[in-house]
Amino acid sequence: MNRRALLRTAALTGLATATGLAAASTAAPAAAADVVNGSWLVSVGWGVLQVDPGRTTPRELLPNGDHAKTSPDGRYVAWVNTARSGDGTLEPFVAVFDRITGQKRTLLADPFGVHYGAPTWSPDGREIALVTGGNRDRLIAVDVATGGTRLLVEGHTMTDPDWSRDGSMIVVRWRSRSQGWQLRVLELATAAVRPIYTPVPGEMFHSPVFTPHSGRVVFCTDRWYPDLETRNQSLASVRINGTGLKKLTDEPRFYLSPVFSPDGRYCAALSIPPENEYPDGGNIIVSTSGFGEQWWIPGDEYDDSTRLDWARAV
Repeated sequence: MNRRALLRTAALTGLATATGLAAASTAAPAAAADVVNGSWLVSVGWGVLQVDPGRTTPRELLPNGDHAKTSPDGRYVAWVNTARSGDGTLEPFVAVFDRITGQKRTLLADPFGVHYGAPTWSPDGREIALVTGGNRDRLIAVDVATGGTRLLVEGHTMTDPDWSRDGSMIVVRWRSRSQGWQLRVLELATAAVRPIYTPVPGEMFHSPVFTPHSGRVVFCTDRWYPDLETRNQSLASVRINGTGLKKLTDEPRFYLSPVFSPDGRYCAALSIPPENEYPDGGNIIVSTSGFGEQWWIPGDEYDDSTRLDWARAV
């Protein structure tokens, strides 16, 4: 599968039918009519796009940005720079953008060779956590007000951190030296790290995110459709104690970057509509929190999407 355009993005319009998509796309359930939708933020590698409520055409929010994530109150956006210096090397830094004032402020900056992964916000909005280090082996928390950092855990390759809404845990995709990639939860009060999901041999999985009540972790996996070449994934969930693995979606699709709405009633992800003959473009697919219904959000097509966020309105 090529990486072109894993997204067609647009504002959720309550009763949205798949305008702009083929007629086979599913309309939103009536319960979605009263959703108060903030903005969709779409990271596309070369920048961050925002689709405002009631719109289907995005605007550029940030150039040269990636892996954007909004603060719990919706005001601030943390992102990782992707611009390059005059000699062509990457200038790694992490910054925060104020959606109200338009001001940008750098939190972290390091020489070329230092990696910054996707940031995740603490529920009180005071810190962001992200993976860094030349080997992606340090999970740190950064004080948004001061830029000060504290080490949370180190020594293993990690990706995709997500901070629970109750503030007590961070889930990461973690590479065990003896068992390979797993999902592990860091308990912040005790600094204990424990596995909650170990894949079957050959399984690809990614993008863990806590459910709003912090009791389960949702992620993308090809566990149930390993023999399909494309669009072979499901959304799945597991309890934070490692039990109760559950397949959440009925049909195999491509999935990337699931995210829950600010009110916790819905879950969205990047996906590819079945009407697309080739996996060269996608859209946002939205599910009820129980994953009993799904519908597509219409919108434009973009290249190299990496992350979706469902931002609270400001």
